[in-house]
Amino acid sequence: MQQQNSAFVRTELVADQPPPSGEKGLVRWLRTNLFATPGDTVLTFIGLVIVAMVVPPLLNWAFLSAQWSGADRSVCATVAQGGVQPDGWSGACWAFVRAKMELFIFGRYPLDERWRVVLVAAMFVVLLVPLLIPRIPRKGLNSVLFFLVFPVVAFFLLVGGWFGLEYVETPLWGGLLVTLVLSFVGISVSLPFGIVLALGRRSNMPVVKMLCVIFIETIRGVPLITVLFMASVMFPLFLPAGVNFDKFLRALVGVSLFASAYMAEVIRGGLQAIPKGQYEGADSLGLGYWQKMRLIILPQALTLVIPGIVNTFIGLFKDTTLVSIIGMFDLLGIVRQNFSDATWASPQTAITGLVFAGFIFWIFCFGMSRYSIFMERLLDTGHKR
Repeated sequence: MQQQNSAFVRTELVADQPPPSGEKGLVRWLRTNLFATPGDTVLTFIGLVIVAMVVPPLLNWAFLSAQWSGADRSVCATVAQGGVQPDGWSGACWAFVRAKMELFIFGRYPLDERWRVVLVAAMFVVLLVPLLIPRIPRKGLNSVLFFLVFPVVAFFLLVGGWFGLEYVETPLWGGLLVTLVLSFVGISVSLPFGIVLALGRRSNMPVVKMLCVIFIETIRGVPLITVLFMASVMFPLFLPAGVNFDKFLRALVGVSLFASAYMAEVIRGGLQAIPKGQYEGADSLGLGYWQKMRLIILPQALTLVIPGIVNTFIGLFKDTTLVSIIGMFDLLGIVRQNFSDATWASPQTAITGLVFAGFIFWIFCFGMSRYSIFMERLLDTGHKR
């Protein structure tokens, strides 16, 4: 037998080698996301051309040629229009937004009482941020403070009339204040009420199921404008003489009920996606109906439909603009109302105000969207990358 030469036997592992330069960093990202196939390459170049055509003029309009300060429309109008800008000038009139900023945020809320709105906003942020950060403990206490205590305190502060606070009627409210109050109340009410409606629609009790189906299908069968119109105009006609409810309260109820009907269908989809074995397993443990739903079924169902829930929240946030139909001015409504101010009437005022309002809505909607993605990955609902 021929003896093996041990000189050709490796006695130690080869050291790790760095990956090829084309398989890491920016080069790999470009190849994977932009130039993976000939079709991707063509689309990438088309996209770059579109960006080159759109972004420079947009930056010039929004920043380079924009007017940031001024006392009236003259700073945002050309000489031919009675202003100080050269003919052919085209830039954003941020001076208009700056001059009207407090009106856009507080509406006609009394100037000396706006500290109450600021205090409510600070309380909202202080309670919301810990609730959204998973690592911060005492979520139960935080939830009680945010969903039960905070609304009561905010009501007394914003409305007033108690504890020496001046009463501020809701027709004076407006701007971002109205948008956030409508959104917060609608979101806080629609989720638990939607869960109850979804469970009722899947109930084995015929009366409960029928009532939930009638409510959901009736509300989903009409537009939100109709609901607001009915709450504002038609509802008072059915009340006894001398009995009336605040118009803003009616809007809150209408928006909340409308969102609850859509939320119920989103949650019902999550309940139907839970395998039957989960229900049977909960029954085999001897759990009651509410124990089964609270501990086993609902946590899984709500996790599955996080995108749908957040999508409903985003739609609700944007639908608050429809309250202008009943004479209440949210952020977009009060921006549009100020277009008629002769002091600031110019060709650039309207588009600047609309861009500002759109940007504010985008910030809130984008924030909700990104947080939902974070929660999906945290809960590992099958969307983790």
